Amino acid sequence: MDMLVNLYTMPTADVPKDVRIVRALPPERHKVLQWVEEHFSAGWREECAVALSAQPATCLIAQKDGACIGFACYDATAKGYFGPIGVADEARGSGVGRALLIRCLEEMRSAGYGYAAIGWCNEAASFYSRAVGAIPIPGSEPEHTVYSRLTRFSKKD
Repeated sequence: MDMLVNLYTMPTADVPKDVRIVRALPPERHKVLQWVEEHFSAGWREECAVALSAQPATCLIAQKDGACIGFACYDATAKGYFGPIGVADEARGSGVGRALLIRCLEEMRSAGYGYAAIGWCNEAASFYSRAVGAIPIPGSEPEHTVYSRLTRFSKKD
């Protein structure tokens, strides 16, 4: 299921006091991509690579004590889509994910978007609903979304 967010009615981001959220820079591309793959997946790494290739980058990272503890992207898989987003296990529940989400959505609003789609968010639907008032998009079952076009390369995929 995909969800929709009205970018004109979002709450403001409350960034935890000891965390910085910044736009990823080209010189740290390899480190960001390595971190994303180590903590999440190769698929998210590839989406993040697209976001890091944009100018300016459409990938934000959360840092604590100079170390990466989370990331979030937009316009990666498709224009107007938020995601992926990921927060290190030790930082979950601290507000970092919500802050990354809202900061990315603010960037989308500043870029001229009025609404954002959040793709393939079945497991996190309640988080998106609570955090930014996201609502399900009717008819957005996996076979009817941008992700339905993913190519299968083997029987295991």
